[in-house]
Amino acid sequence: MDCNRARTRDPVEWLETCPDFSWPMANQLREWILFWEPDLTEVIRWNNLCFVGRKLIVGISACRHHLAIFLFRGTELPDPSRLFTPDDGRNTNIRSIRVTSLEGVDRKALREMLRAAVELDADPAIPPVPKSKRKPWPMPQFFRAALAKKRNRAASESFRAMSPTSRREYLVWLTTAKRPETRAWRLTETLAALAGGRKWAQRKI
Repeated sequence: MDCNRARTRDPVEWLETCPDFSWPMANQLREWILFWEPDLTEVIRWNNLCFVGRKLIVGISACRHHLAIFLFRGTELPDPSRLFTPDDGRNTNIRSIRVTSLEGVDRKALREMLRAAVELDADPAIPPVPKSKRKPWPMPQFFRAALAKKRNRAASESFRAMSPTSRREYLVWLTTAKRPETRAWRLTETLAALAGGRKWAQRKI
């Protein structure tokens, strides 16, 4: 993961930790959102800059090579201008817009989408769409075999104790490696992180 990992609760401090590439976009987008919807409150959640009405509405994730804008109830919002990045197959209400430059973003369409998201959030009569239950991610045989080894007992116990979501993050990461050497490196890192009781996002700490 190359996204901003700022450990802060302050939006200004968060901006200062953004990668050089995405910092100008994050700063500009923050200004747009605060100007368009001044009643929203800024908070830091999961090391992302988020904006709240009754509940979380929109967030910004600053990465080394792109900026992600995500709408927490994106699946319920109209997108006639096709701003959203094509669905990656995850069963979640969140939809995102990934950009490498704000110059190509349709500001009018983005502002209208944000307004629709704020109105949706403000109406308690419209409950969020229930979350779909995801199918379990298959356990790759090479990982199963590694966990069965006596020397990896701590990693195995840690993995079993994790929530389904946390286990899934590791499984997806391991099985999406395309080259054998990448898979071997990810397996080594996974076993070390699990032995230390760390979740996927904390594996390098």
